[in-house]
Amino acid sequence: MRKKERNQKIIAALEEVYQGTGTALHYRSPFELLVAVILSAQCTDERVNKVTDRLFPRYDTPEKLGTLSQPELEELIHDCGLFRSKAKNILGMCRSLIDDYHSEIPQTLKELMSLPGVGRKTADVMLSVAFGKPAIAVDTHVFRVSHRLGLSDGKDPLAVEKDLQKLIPKAKWGEAHHWLIWHGRKVCRAPRPRCGECPVADLCPSRAVED
Repeated sequence: MRKKERNQKIIAALEEVYQGTGTALHYRSPFELLVAVILSAQCTDERVNKVTDRLFPRYDTPEKLGTLSQPELEELIHDCGLFRSKAKNILGMCRSLIDDYHSEIPQTLKELMSLPGVGRKTADVMLSVAFGKPAIAVDTHVFRVSHRLGLSDGKDPLAVEKDLQKLIPKAKWGEAHHWLIWHGRKVCRAPRPRCGECPVADLCPSRAVED
């Protein structure tokens, strides 16, 4: 079987298993999603949800969250990894939203990445999840699964993103991001993947070394 055909079969199988899945982060607005995604760096979604469940009832807008000092915000998110740098970036992001975007979350990649604490992955998540625009966010799960399944051999997230964009129809980019994430969480785990439970094990070029 040619590589292109195999990869298309893998994507089709993942779609069948994980269709309808979405982000596990709790949010009620694009602003809350942006804060949650920034907090999620090197932190589980479960932990982030515990933090935001106590943060958002009182601080759910750039204006409200922006009233906090950095030490005050650090205290509220201290059980989320890298809390000092995250607090600094979130407060800077709030100021930028208020000063430059009338407190509205921008909807272009360039504008999103101009915000403090927002890299390409976070911007792609916002575009696809918050605004329904075609984007593939490459986090650690997507990066790992794409390499193990042979969907990409890109050396960095941007290279993997471009490979996936070529493989997956544009209309399904946002959905496919979640298929790969959930496969990485449930089955293709690091460091011990559950190859015996994998719906695409017979197509996986890594199974012999990972199983």
